[in-house]
Amino acid sequence: MPSNPVTRPTPAAPADQGPAADGATQPPASEPSAESTNRRPSVPRKTIALGAIGSVLLALGAIGAAGVLVRDPVLAGSPFSWIRYGHGRDLATAVVYAGFLLVVWAWVRLGRGVLAGLVGSRGVLMATAAWIAPLLIAPPLFTRDPYSYLAQGALALEGFDPYTVGPEVMPSPITDNVHYFWQNTPAPYGPLFILISKSIYLLTGHGLITGVILMRLVLLVGLVLLCWALPGLVRHLGGRLPVALWLLAASPMTVVHLVGGPHNDLLMIGLLAAGSLLALERRHAAGIGLVSLAMAVKATAGVALPFLVWVWAARLPGSPRARFGKALAASLAVFVPVFTLVTLLAGVNLGWVPALQAPSAIVNWLSLPTGVGEVIHGLVNIVVDVDKMPFVTVTRGLGLVLLVVIAVKQWWRARDGGPDAIRRAAIVLFAVAVLSPAILPWYLTWSLVLAAALPWRRPALVAMVGASVWLVLVAYPSGESGLYDWLYLLGAAGVSVLAAVSLVRPDPLRLGPVFRRTPSQRTGQDGGQDPDQDGGQDPGEGPGTGPGKGPGQKASQKASQKAIA
Repeated sequence: MPSNPVTRPTPAAPADQGPAADGATQPPASEPSAESTNRRPSVPRKTIALGAIGSVLLALGAIGAAGVLVRDPVLAGSPFSWIRYGHGRDLATAVVYAGFLLVVWAWVRLGRGVLAGLVGSRGVLMATAAWIAPLLIAPPLFTRDPYSYLAQGALALEGFDPYTVGPEVMPSPITDNVHYFWQNTPAPYGPLFILISKSIYLLTGHGLITGVILMRLVLLVGLVLLCWALPGLVRHLGGRLPVALWLLAASPMTVVHLVGGPHNDLLMIGLLAAGSLLALERRHAAGIGLVSLAMAVKATAGVALPFLVWVWAARLPGSPRARFGKALAASLAVFVPVFTLVTLLAGVNLGWVPALQAPSAIVNWLSLPTGVGEVIHGLVNIVVDVDKMPFVTVTRGLGLVLLVVIAVKQWWRARDGGPDAIRRAAIVLFAVAVLSPAILPWYLTWSLVLAAALPWRRPALVAMVGASVWLVLVAYPSGESGLYDWLYLLGAAGVSVLAAVSLVRPDPLRLGPVFRRTPSQRTGQDGGQDPDQDGGQDPGEGPGTGPGKGPGQKASQKASQKAIA
């Protein structure tokens, strides 16, 4: 197997000819595929079960170590209340990390199967569903944001303006559970999300447990939209569907952060993906409408709208200037009424625009400009004791200038429309995430929702594995940041590098001989079958090792099977 294959469709199945029969685009010619070995993509049952066990542990540990309630109506006064204090909480934290490591292990195993052509889109979707299911009823993992969401809905429903005041003005059980950092912070979200939060609060009141669960289920609509849109986006952008689903839907960033959180970014990126696909499919008004709704959840999605104007303009008659004018007018004719209607239904105003500055109160070095400012301040502070914020303010300003330059340049280069406009929109969304004054780990999914459908080279996938794992671990299960706990970050980096390397080098620590059973033991116990292999084959005779197959082909097939073993 080549060391650096490109995950793109073969010439026999171009990207614009649609997915394969099972819903996935064809694997690259440089990698073993199920079709080339007369074998249908299998469902990696052991890998799915491994990740499901990890998710169950995450959900169980979250009861004591995650973003738990200040006063829990279920465990308070029960024999199990010890799990939230002292050694009990330490044990719960260990269970959370053990579960997360199992999820990562399963995700990497699944990725090896996808890259080897042994696992198709169906297997990835089954894994995603199995890993998400236990977390649907879990307390918020690695965040306390859902309590802020519910508090903002409560403010709006009780007559306060969530765009001018924070939860602290309305003391309640919900407010007690909002993170102290956001107690006096106005809502930076669009009117559609305020409407959702109001509706959930109307149904659940001060029932925080049911409120969090219902919020998670509503935001899960974004994942459904995402999985619906990816096949079409892959067809237009040239990637492979199993790779795209594995990279985004089954990723720890989605499973743990976006669903386990949950975070409203999940609904935003789902609407963004669906709208972008509709625009590429010549349903421009519907596409603009969905992306407008995505912007009404979180303003970031609005970055994609100017690129969709180019997509529409490229398909209109007339001169370039006339085409752009027509597309812009048509886009505004969709955007303005959609956004106005949602705003009226939510019963709010445009106060969310100035409230967008609220996240800038976050100061951490994940934001590239903020990190540069902190480094410069650290060097200067060796000599002179000075305040950090002037340095951070200057570098953030420079970062915004650079962001504007990148955005304008990419937008202008996208004027031919088509898939290239969507690719450039992904570039700008990534720049928005890393160059904005503040960034939280799951912000990287903003660009990945479109970029996942592009062709990916193996080194880039390795880097994405390491980044995805690390961006979950930079926060503690309780939701507090670990970005300045350098010893902890060193350990998180080690785990992330190990996961990344494991994608292309199974068992990089060479622990296999310690745990692996002999073939005779495996045959005697499992009846000669490995659930992660084809259910009807003996593991000693993988596909391509039957009569007429040469030893080189046998070795290659064994290596492919080992990738997901």
